[in-house]
Amino acid sequence: MSSPVAFIGIAIMSCVMSVAVLGSLLQARIPGLGRWCAGYVVLAVALALLLVQRDAPPAIVTAAVGVMLVLAALLVVQGFRQFFFLRPSFFPEYLLAGAVVSGFVYWTFASVDLDARVSLLSAFLGYVRIAVGWMAYRFRPPGRPRYSYLFVAVSAILGAAVHVGRGLAYGFGFAHQTTFLEATPLNTAFVGMGILTLPCLSIGMVMLAHDRMAERMERMATIDELTGTLVRRAFMARGKTLLDATRASGKRLSIAILDIDNFKTINDRYGHAAGDRTLACFAAAISKGIRCTDLFGRLGGEEFGVLIADASKAEAARLTDQLRASIAALMPQQDGRAKCTFSAGVAEFGQGDTFADAMARADAALYAAKDHGRNCVMAAPATSDGACDVCEAVGAGSDVSLHPLDSQAKTV
Repeated sequence: MSSPVAFIGIAIMSCVMSVAVLGSLLQARIPGLGRWCAGYVVLAVALALLLVQRDAPPAIVTAAVGVMLVLAALLVVQGFRQFFFLRPSFFPEYLLAGAVVSGFVYWTFASVDLDARVSLLSAFLGYVRIAVGWMAYRFRPPGRPRYSYLFVAVSAILGAAVHVGRGLAYGFGFAHQTTFLEATPLNTAFVGMGILTLPCLSIGMVMLAHDRMAERMERMATIDELTGTLVRRAFMARGKTLLDATRASGKRLSIAILDIDNFKTINDRYGHAAGDRTLACFAAAISKGIRCTDLFGRLGGEEFGVLIADASKAEAARLTDQLRASIAALMPQQDGRAKCTFSAGVAEFGQGDTFADAMARADAALYAAKDHGRNCVMAAPATSDGACDVCEAVGAGSDVSLHPLDSQAKTV
């Protein structure tokens, strides 16, 4: 068995294994994964045809193999576009693939020229590998580990170098062969190097798929699915980190705890689905109203927390009351609309405060705001003893409506 034939057999087995591994991940519904699987299936069939007809393949088989190789490469690169949330239907790419197929068919039937076919196909495969490598390097999601994406980029660029080198060698007449699998030293070297980069790219695809699934799991552990805000555990963890950074820089930090007024009434009167939409709408409005330096999370039920960076207790109370007023004015009261206002307690982190200390004072201020009549903001004293000082009690009892049945609720 000649060396190119052996390499083709290895490539077929690599494609089958890639389809088996990537296929096992299809239920995860990762963008692009289906196209990768389809690309490897088409490639395996093309290589199998090439292997079966290696001695004297009919022109129709040769043309079919060329078309399938172009299709497989196109499926792979379009799968990467889909994986990185880019536009899959990239018209110039389809136009280029059509030109390659046309040239391949021409040099198969009209003017038989194996060197031209090899050069043309190698150039296209080189382009595909370069595009994949560039996407993996350029569009790596921020905050994700770099290794998987760099592995794919390097594997793709190495494969591109092999294909481009082969295309140049046959295009400029430095090499010549009579059959595609002719066992010349140069052909064996090019086929071998090209095949060896194939499983590397497959491994990289699996690594990217697993990274996407890990990202989903991490998001589920830190982001509340209903409101799109941080869950309590993530809010506390990031809040403690922010507190340490604030103290190191000598700045101030305050916390506000918000609680939707009479939320049980919304659930009882309109149903829990309406209550969920109200929560989502409320969270979206607060997220838009806070500054980019602030931290927002859902503490549980209808209770939320906001860490207000670089702000004293008075400044934080003023900013929180602005939020309260914006929620109150979000939608005018009408018949059949559920009332949606919130009460809030605000506290500033003292020099020796733990995160729990400031939260406890803000929580006590929140209960004082509820006792004061709701729909107001109250600030806690600097220490845990004594009654809460009223910061503002704006519009207490002047309920303004937010329709729980509206479809305006957003996830942020």
